[in-house]
Amino acid sequence: MTNMLNDFLSTRKQKIEEALPLYIKELQTPKSLQESMIYSLEAGGKRLRPILVLAVLHTYNKPEELGLATACAIEMIHTYSLIHDDLPCMDDDDLRRGKPTNHKVFGEAIAVLAGDGLLTQSFALIANDPTCSAEQKLRLISELVKASGAEGMVGGQVADMEGEAKKLSIEELQSIHENKTAKLLAFSIIAGAILAEAPEEDINKLREFSYHVGIAFQIRDDILDLEGNQDKLGKPVGSDTVNEKTTYPSLLTMQGAKTKLEDHITKAKQLIKSLSVPSELLEQMCDLIAKRDH
Repeated sequence: MTNMLNDFLSTRKQKIEEALPLYIKELQTPKSLQESMIYSLEAGGKRLRPILVLAVLHTYNKPEELGLATACAIEMIHTYSLIHDDLPCMDDDDLRRGKPTNHKVFGEAIAVLAGDGLLTQSFALIANDPTCSAEQKLRLISELVKASGAEGMVGGQVADMEGEAKKLSIEELQSIHENKTAKLLAFSIIAGAILAEAPEEDINKLREFSYHVGIAFQIRDDILDLEGNQDKLGKPVGSDTVNEKTTYPSLLTMQGAKTKLEDHITKAKQLIKSLSVPSELLEQMCDLIAKRDH
């Protein structure tokens, strides 16, 4: 990882992690709910999705503060999805990022409601952002609904559960992960472009770029589930096998999955190089996604 990228990631991660709990602490809500929401928000993680919003603004030489509320909104949605994924009725996980999962600490009922609270609060962050125009807010919220709702992440999660113990085709697997993982990741990139007032031609290229990045992210996830280090991942390895899930390595072999990953990263970089602005930072983030170890 280059010094430029490393510095960008660490400073923006800190900025996001300082802002996230403040949005919850200002809410007039029961203490137990507030503590549960903050517990999962502060559990760590790469913060890749919110950092991507700021990275796109940086690429277009626009103030990154314009994207801070939207970046935090995305991380709230991502965190809510993890709380719900870990529940006994879903993946039934005891650990998340090396810490007890939310329901293990606060109980199932509060965990469900903490996820609900983070989801709804995320839209309030965008709606109440004083740096956004009304048109930008409408576009962001419309895009976020598609990315995170029944046509996106939620629908992808259902298809993923229904695909357990079944032999899926590569097309079915790709469709699941496009919805479950890639669309929210893509929204991070598109949101940054909307806030940066990027040309529509660039936004179309970034939409295609984000698809390849999102699928690459999931392929790397599947690889790490077999080859990763449990201490770095903060969760047990091999859970996909235990849950009888179809993965890219199970369909394509490990080498085939790694080749597919490189193919998506190559296509993503080609699209980035055709933007109307220099995009070295986003190119470096492609490599980060391809080579991450957690």
